[in-house]
Amino acid sequence: MHLYPNEVSCAGAASAAHYEGIRLLIKTSAVASWEHSYVMSAPMNEGKITTREITTARTLKILPFLSFFLVSLPAPIVFFILFIVSSTTETAALYLFLTLMGAAFGIAAGLVLFVFLMLYRKRWMQRLRERLAIDGITASEVQWFMHELTTAERKTLKQMQAKSPLLADAYSEILASRLMASRVLARTRKDLMLVERRINRLASISGTDTKALQEELLEDRARLADAKQQATVRLAETQARMHMVEAAASRDQSHNETYAMLQRLTDAQTHLPLSIEMAQMEKQALKELESGQGQP
Repeated sequence: MHLYPNEVSCAGAASAAHYEGIRLLIKTSAVASWEHSYVMSAPMNEGKITTREITTARTLKILPFLSFFLVSLPAPIVFFILFIVSSTTETAALYLFLTLMGAAFGIAAGLVLFVFLMLYRKRWMQRLRERLAIDGITASEVQWFMHELTTAERKTLKQMQAKSPLLADAYSEILASRLMASRVLARTRKDLMLVERRINRLASISGTDTKALQEELLEDRARLADAKQQATVRLAETQARMHMVEAAASRDQSHNETYAMLQRLTDAQTHLPLSIEMAQMEKQALKELESGQGQP
């Protein structure tokens, strides 16, 4: 079949438009699929610590101290070596001065860098803890919230980990619940203060109808008060469970120590000291010797 040039161009344009539509459809489908997979995977990764974050936390733990020595020591060491190998008095005096100046400036720069890295690590750890607490704190994540524990809680957890791993796991679960309850309670208190301030500011406004907004704020205050009460109850429950586990651990430790002491006391009472036994044997031998000499 013979086609005219204008028909050929129309057919080519239609074919190009068709393929362009297919390409856009494929591209749109791919983008939609990627967005769907990203949205589906984001909640799964949210609130979970990654290997990269663990490596970063370990690095930030030693980096402030390492950076202080790396910044403060090289210059004084170099100038001090030059001071030792210098051949003239003037050169030695110059290198000694440079050593002292390098030490002073190096220590100052090291301290500034140390403080900066410590503040950065504190802020980074705070953001990490906030992200971990999004979906709830687990027993394995308690190690990242150690600074939020009391001194007694850290000491008890350390003792349980050394003596009773099972009780330590149970105690870690309760500590995770206690941390979550404390965080919820602190947040509800903060939100209640903000709502109270808004209500007070709203009461000072005159000349306009603020009844609807005031009702909403009162509902927010009632809801937050209820959440605060529930968080207080949960916190009291977790504290009671913590005392139960601590009592169980103390009871087991005290029982084992008491049993060992009683066993040792029993052995000591059963077996006389060696000196007393020797004295009794010597007394018995003298008595037998005297009785043997008394016989004709």
